[in-house]
Amino acid sequence: MSGSLNITSAIADPALLDLPWQLPLDAWPNETIASLPKGLSRHLVRFAHLSGRVVAIKETTSDMARGEYDMLRNLQGLEVPCVEPVAVITNRTDEDGDPLRSVLVTRHLKFSLPYRALYSHTLRPDTATRLVDALAVLLVRVHMVGFFWGDVSLSNTLFRRDAGAFAAYLVDAETGQLYAGGLSNGQRENDLEIARVNIAGELMDLEAGGRVADELDPIRVSNGIVAAYRSLWKELTGSESFASSERWRITERVERLNDLGFDIEELTIKTDSDGTKVRIQPKVVDAGHHQRRLLRLTGLDAEENQARRLLNDLDSYRAAYGKLETDEEMVAHEWLVRVFEPVVRAIPMEMRGKLERAEVFHQLLDHRWYMAQNQSRDIPLAEAVSSYVQDVLRHRRDEATMMDPPTGSITLPIHVIRSEDAADDETDPDDADDWKLKV
Repeated sequence: MSGSLNITSAIADPALLDLPWQLPLDAWPNETIASLPKGLSRHLVRFAHLSGRVVAIKETTSDMARGEYDMLRNLQGLEVPCVEPVAVITNRTDEDGDPLRSVLVTRHLKFSLPYRALYSHTLRPDTATRLVDALAVLLVRVHMVGFFWGDVSLSNTLFRRDAGAFAAYLVDAETGQLYAGGLSNGQRENDLEIARVNIAGELMDLEAGGRVADELDPIRVSNGIVAAYRSLWKELTGSESFASSERWRITERVERLNDLGFDIEELTIKTDSDGTKVRIQPKVVDAGHHQRRLLRLTGLDAEENQARRLLNDLDSYRAAYGKLETDEEMVAHEWLVRVFEPVVRAIPMEMRGKLERAEVFHQLLDHRWYMAQNQSRDIPLAEAVSSYVQDVLRHRRDEATMMDPPTGSITLPIHVIRSEDAADDETDPDDADDWKLKV
């Protein structure tokens, strides 16, 4: 390795020095490379092992690498869903002293996949629509902080499963710019048109390769991002007027935004001169309403829809045990110990890389409901866990890191969910039936 190598890094990891920077990225040895699905990119991108983690390495110019590194750090500070920048490597040379391209290193987003890896054979219309809807939410979020993306596409986005939907994360920020004063309507519309055209092109490319269902219309799906974006933008930023006697609509607007996963930090309320009309407008909106509540109550970090589903289950637990008047934090801890953690522990170790814990719990609840419908009886939670692992989870590919892991037979037992796992409480029916049978 040349002594002129320059590493700018947000983390203090000496293992960065051990990677073969003296080789062109396409010549790196197999033992360094991690086998992960990649999206389309104008630059060469490869995944590598670093200190037990996986990082993405992109070859580009020095200026673009530094610019994107700084932009991603700024977006992280603004809590925009994006990949985490790790380092910029410049002044690379090969063993003969010839210059090599600079690289940007980002941390691989665990349990995320490019859109082309989110379906097995053909892309169905409902999956394509959910991907576009997730991208619309991401585009709204970046626009709200004043970020002009400039190259919005499915290829420049990573997706995580989120309780039946998807959560989108920005990957490529090299064309983006941050504007302290926010974006004009023209800039937002420009980004939206870029998104519409790029998505249509990406889906047409899949269509030409026979990788979409016959009923999928690329134009209709790509136009969907325009409608989804404008609807969400209006809900988050638009003003609303109503009669002063309908003040309940203020609470309704706040609850509607909370249901969409956003919090209001400030609400502007104005009345007209005679007091007969009220006008309200959200002034500052933060995403992650349910995420923050779940994190505060349980310490679990999940995607927004996953958090909503887990909170609904927590609320069902409170109702089933008659603890609606009990301190919410205490009941949340009890639910975590009695319900969530036993389910997670029941997943065999070799299968825990298939899905995130919160996604597993969400899918388990769905699986249990379908079992109950098909068998016309209440299904104990432990039975549902065993059935879900055997019939569903073991057949899924590993989404934590590898595309196609070994999926052999289960070698670890499915532990019965025991009441001993519960916190001691005088109202806890230790010998009672599974509480889930009550809800």
